[in-house]
Amino acid sequence: GLLAELQASLLRALQGFVLGSAIGVLVGALLGGWRIADRLFNPALSALRCVALFAWLPLITAWFGLGESAKIVFIAVAAFFPVMLATRQGIAQLPPALLEVAQVLRLTPVQTLRTLILPSVLPPLFSGLRLALMHAWTGAIGAEYFMPSGEGLGGMMIRAQQLLESDRIMAGVVLIAAVAALFSRLITLSERRLTRWRFA
Repeated sequence: GLLAELQASLLRALQGFVLGSAIGVLVGALLGGWRIADRLFNPALSALRCVALFAWLPLITAWFGLGESAKIVFIAVAAFFPVMLATRQGIAQLPPALLEVAQVLRLTPVQTLRTLILPSVLPPLFSGLRLALMHAWTGAIGAEYFMPSGEGLGGMMIRAQQLLESDRIMAGVVLIAAVAALFSRLITLSERRLTRWRFA
């Protein structure tokens, strides 16, 4: 039923989102904190970012086939770039005075990260996470649409299209829009909770 299709799409989107975001944070932190790496790799990453998302499908399916792993990788690619760019920007724009303050106060690396760096990086990072979650969700539906094996809203909609079941197609569209709105709201609430000092 619709619930099983929705659950499959949600699980797929969240798996790809977590994978892509985690790699995005690591790569973004490397580029933002290490100028040599930024000069070496940022031009190539900027060029890859300009490639349309669905242009990755032939390469991903050639490497990973048409199964579940290919869908997760495709969704992870969709989520990677917004988080990578936001993390890189947040760290690169840290005021040098922050590190001087950490040295004067003799803060440990963990204390410096928790009290000085994270509060500065979180706002741009949440912007990246919001975009990444939206991209992961639309990427999940797209991956299911172009690789319709297994459960998922995208696959359900293409099967309904072939059978001329317009009611199931409309139900899928409504569910996709509702989940996108819910994801946006959840990210906003998480941002407000973790960065309360900005809204005080």
